[in-house]
Amino acid sequence: MSGPFLAFVSVFVLLFLGAPIGFALGAVGVVGFASLSGWGPAFAMAGQVSVDTVLNYNFSVLPLFVLMGNLFSLSKMADELYAASYAFMGHRRGGLAMATILACGGFSAVSGSSVACGVTMAKISVPLMRRYGYAAGFAAGTVAAGATLDILIPPSIAMVLYALITDAHLGKLMVAGFIPGLITIVLYLAAISVVTHFKPQLGPAGERSGWRRRLRSLVDIWPMVALFLLVLGGIYAGAFTPNEGAGVGAAGAFVVAFARGRLHLKAFREIMTETVHTTAVLFVVLVGALIFANYVTVSGTTQAIERWIASLSLSPTELILLILGLYIVIGCVLEANSMMVLTVPIFFPVVLAAGIDPIWFGIFVVVVSQIGLIHPPMGLLLFAVKALVPDVKTSEIFLGVLPYLAADAVRVALFIAFPALVLWLPRTMSG
Repeated sequence: MSGPFLAFVSVFVLLFLGAPIGFALGAVGVVGFASLSGWGPAFAMAGQVSVDTVLNYNFSVLPLFVLMGNLFSLSKMADELYAASYAFMGHRRGGLAMATILACGGFSAVSGSSVACGVTMAKISVPLMRRYGYAAGFAAGTVAAGATLDILIPPSIAMVLYALITDAHLGKLMVAGFIPGLITIVLYLAAISVVTHFKPQLGPAGERSGWRRRLRSLVDIWPMVALFLLVLGGIYAGAFTPNEGAGVGAAGAFVVAFARGRLHLKAFREIMTETVHTTAVLFVVLVGALIFANYVTVSGTTQAIERWIASLSLSPTELILLILGLYIVIGCVLEANSMMVLTVPIFFPVVLAAGIDPIWFGIFVVVVSQIGLIHPPMGLLLFAVKALVPDVKTSEIFLGVLPYLAADAVRVALFIAFPALVLWLPRTMSG
């Protein structure tokens, strides 16, 4: 085990030195594989993995979902989502924070990037919340927590990565995220309600909107709702595959952006450039993870971990709690995608051997990775939002996100205690 242990230490050292996660995983994987089989087989393995990954038709879902999210960002639909959420919730104590969570949930239904959601909503909602007297840290923490919904509510790039690493059924995985996403929204709204009940100064009430304004705001967001229902509903009903659903979503987002007059030539070129860049980064991460996973497999690390866990005589629930503890520790220093690609190749065979459903485990991994995005001290979204509100102290944002971390603890407990919350919907799918 000394070789694999040294490999993991090397990955973390490279990450702390600023190396991209994909290159760190790939480089250590190649060196580790070479130490066991020689440089020729190591380079051949790395080349084959790279070619197979790029040419795999199933991976086309990645750029299409990225393009879909970028087109909706260009359409400025987030503004309408927030306006609609504010019209219904703004007059309540903590209502602006609730509106932010609802708007983030809606934006997540057509976007796969939590950072994009956080940056977009921070520009829209934080200034308004502060104008109404909200505590700055609570306002920023709300945006950061709401943006985590983007990797849980489909389409989710994190789910695509998990499916590609484990060969899990992507359609079922995406459908499985729907109910947990709704539960997360409800728990976040409950957290806001409880916190502002005991500390009203954190989130004073805003203006009350009339029903005419509320109904008009719903009219503005119908294209986004319709496209989400079409994509997810089509996948659920078996009308098309996740790849085809991604194509339908991207085409629909293109039509919406064009109809709103925002798809001029310069904007289209920028959108395509951003999509290519994001996709390339994701593919580098994926290829690096697969190379590293190959080394882990040939080194016997997975089998050794399986034997160690078997010696502990853990039940499936105890195993999940052990993995949860490891994720909480790792989440203090790594962001979500890095944590996923580094750990899933190790844990997945172990949980399969324990009889844990791969779809349930996929949602579990996405959820705990989601928590890592707002988990101090290295939560990526905390610093992304901080960059947009430089006058707010980082410590205030950490305090502002605590109620949502408490809600996350309740959520994880619910999913462990009641797996049907995750598995019921995908089990009703055909195929």
